Amino acid sequence: MSGISEKVFGVIENTITPIAGRLSSQRHVMAIRDGFISAMPFLIVGSFMLVFAHPPFSANSSWAFAQWWLRMAAQYETVIMMPYNMTMGIMSVFVAAAISYNLAISYKMNGFMAAMLSLMSFLVVASPAVDKMLPVSSLGGTGIFTAILVGIYTTELMHFLEVRNIGIHLPEQVPPKIKQSFDLLIPVLAIFFTLYPLSLLIQSQFHMLVPEAIMALFGPIISAADTLPAIILAVLICHLLWFAGIHGAVIVGGMLQAFWLTNLGINQQELTAGQPLTHIFIEPFWLFFIVIGGSGSTMGLVMLYLRSRSAHLRSIGKLSLVPCIFNINEPVIFGSPVVMNPTLFIPFITAPLVNAIIAYIATRTDMVGRVISVVPWTTPAPIGAAWSTGWDFRAAVLVLVLLAVSTLIYYPFFKIYERQLLAQEVPVHEPQVQEA
Repeated sequence: MSGISEKVFGVIENTITPIAGRLSSQRHVMAIRDGFISAMPFLIVGSFMLVFAHPPFSANSSWAFAQWWLRMAAQYETVIMMPYNMTMGIMSVFVAAAISYNLAISYKMNGFMAAMLSLMSFLVVASPAVDKMLPVSSLGGTGIFTAILVGIYTTELMHFLEVRNIGIHLPEQVPPKIKQSFDLLIPVLAIFFTLYPLSLLIQSQFHMLVPEAIMALFGPIISAADTLPAIILAVLICHLLWFAGIHGAVIVGGMLQAFWLTNLGINQQELTAGQPLTHIFIEPFWLFFIVIGGSGSTMGLVMLYLRSRSAHLRSIGKLSLVPCIFNINEPVIFGSPVVMNPTLFIPFITAPLVNAIIAYIATRTDMVGRVISVVPWTTPAPIGAAWSTGWDFRAAVLVLVLLAVSTLIYYPFFKIYERQLLAQEVPVHEPQVQEA
């Protein structure tokens, strides 16, 4: 058995770790990740307003507060939904600009000008004017993949032209801001000679906008990403990377953000249209059901540490409790340590896998509601689960059940590790030799 574990750890250390390390530092991956992070404040505020516009009560509720909320939401729906429409409703606009900005900064280019070019380019392909109005149907979740592609393309185009010194060159006496604006002339023209004809071609041949065509291409992938096997695969990759000492949540989360936001946008559109919600795998589902307390669902482990007979584990439990409540678990992962610890390897992988399976089944069978809102990732899990599902408090109960399950999974391995540490902590008393 030890030989098998050595081979597994060898593969993780010698194969997975180097690949993951290169992937996590790749400039385009980092730009996409940072672009989504930059857009997060808009998404959180917009999601909050959506929940406020759709009260978590039945129309037949006899509770006075529920009836008041329902009446207010119906009477002022347009006013309440305006912040949502200007944030979540056009989130792809923010994403396109933010990705381009971060990618340009990595090339040491003018990030602001790159963001402006990306914003214009995205509107050209996603929201061409009709009857002097800009359609917004492709500016929300359905435009996420287009925003990523446009953000990368426009910045790479700027970089290509800059490296080859292609542009309008003005005298040194010209003020820098004016020079910057003229530097963008050639890239703007290049966009209208490349992306714009492509958009016209797709509209004329397929009667679709570019985002609609891209969504049609990505449709099978998006559907596959919302299945239990895909969730299990994501959990495995994330936690194998963590076990190797690499922040797996950053890598896997960055790769899944486009799918998460697309699924969220579809759920929100279905909610506002009064239709059944269809998607499950969205970021709050990962944060508050699968990894309770952080990657590995380590909240249960921290609770066990608090009652440990090992001084080391007890101190780690006390240090980790408050951060873990807010889903920050680096203290327990590196303090235990969990990284490359064969004793804790199995529960670290198993606990989030079991959580994912139980939560997926509970959501698929409508035992709990589906995610409709982005919530700050530091929100304690029971609150975050209820908030993200439109204040469905069955979700909070499910979190407590999952916490109990993950604690039970950790318990036998915790006891083994505790005994190992106790053997090291107990001082060895050598027999004293009495002098004659």
